Amino acid sequence: MLLRRLYDAFVESLSGEEQDYTAMGTRRAIVLLSIPMIMEMGMEALFALVDTFFVSKLGVVATATVGLTETLMIPTYSIAWGLGMGITAVVARRTGEKNKEGARIAAGQSFFIALICGLCLALPAVLFAPQLLHLMGAEPEVMVVATPYARLMLASNLIVTLLFAVNAVFRGAGNAAMALRTLALANGINIILDPLFIFGVGFFPELGVQGAAVATTIGRSIGVAYLLWNLFRKDGSFAVSLPDLRPIRDVLVGIVKVSLGAVGQFVIASLSWVFLVRIIASFGTVAVGGYMVAMRIIIVALLPAWGMANAAATLVGQNLGAQQPDRAQRSAWLCGHYNMVFMVLVTAFFWAASPWVVSFFHQGAEADAYAVTALRVISLGYFFYGYGMVLSQALNGAGDSITPTWLNIICFWMIEIPLAYVLAIPIGFGPPGVFASVAISESILAVLCGIIFQRGKWKTVKV
Repeated sequence: MLLRRLYDAFVESLSGEEQDYTAMGTRRAIVLLSIPMIMEMGMEALFALVDTFFVSKLGVVATATVGLTETLMIPTYSIAWGLGMGITAVVARRTGEKNKEGARIAAGQSFFIALICGLCLALPAVLFAPQLLHLMGAEPEVMVVATPYARLMLASNLIVTLLFAVNAVFRGAGNAAMALRTLALANGINIILDPLFIFGVGFFPELGVQGAAVATTIGRSIGVAYLLWNLFRKDGSFAVSLPDLRPIRDVLVGIVKVSLGAVGQFVIASLSWVFLVRIIASFGTVAVGGYMVAMRIIIVALLPAWGMANAAATLVGQNLGAQQPDRAQRSAWLCGHYNMVFMVLVTAFFWAASPWVVSFFHQGAEADAYAVTALRVISLGYFFYGYGMVLSQALNGAGDSITPTWLNIICFWMIEIPLAYVLAIPIGFGPPGVFASVAISESILAVLCGIIFQRGKWKTVKV
């Protein structure tokens, strides 16, 4: 009976049917929203994993090309992710208000912002791709291969921005299944085309590493085309038309205001990670290699948790729009409870199975030991972090992206980085001291998010 109910909920969550998440039971709303959002997060990570898998067969130069280009695209991902948070907050608020016209206008303005932003990110990057690769330290033999690859991938900054933004429109409306179907379509095409273009199967040209860029760009472009068809079609949930694309100052300012804070959060977290790597690098390349492997494993393991956090953001925004602030608060805390349980299970898994997981990367005994230690020590903060990541996203969903930004500055720049240095070098704990600083700072962040969220000032934020 329980399995049947779970199966029915799973099918319903992926149906894409319009749902009023502000009227149904809170737990049911969480389940229906979180399932496609969790799966969507997995799809987000699949592009790079698939490209790296096939390209790695071409040698170290090809792998370096993909790695360097992905690094160059981090600013694009940061901006697109932040823009998506602003869009989700505004669309969710209009959806909760049952204001279909306002939601449609917000969707149109979101497309307009994403188009302009994507063009601004793509054009300069394409023109200066060789110079950017040189700044990244690309060797001459890598430059030859990487320049055409990077130019095509950086040109797709426009596609990436549209993909994130329009997905965020549907996510804010509660139709997370649309975002999932789009990414499943784009990834499916990429998986099929990658080996065909890279290795020249059949009548396809053998493009080498450039083939990965062609396959990924085609997959993402078809995904965006599918999104836009659903956004603009007259019988769709939004039915956006050309007049909705004309700039409307108040709506644009509302989206940008929330987005800037969200972008800031991503940049702050990314820069803190760079400083941590720099501290670990003082203990040698092997320590860095072990830490990098651990971080890759952690990112994949936490994708379901980020899906739950995104569900909380949508529920908070919609319930505030429906004038149900208490329900918004309860939804966020429930998401936090469920996420905490998941994160504790991840902690138990890391402590029991991390040597087995790390062994797949074949880096050597010393590097593997660092990776195992990193997984075990960092996961000690996951009980708190399960709440922290949800409540932080809930504040973003309410339109208060400034508070999480300041909390990130305090916890990552004022606590985590100095603590990592002190524990690792003066006290002499070495890399485990850096790992401990991550667990401590994320736990503090979670506690501060909980205190601020419970105070409830976010309930009065206007979006």
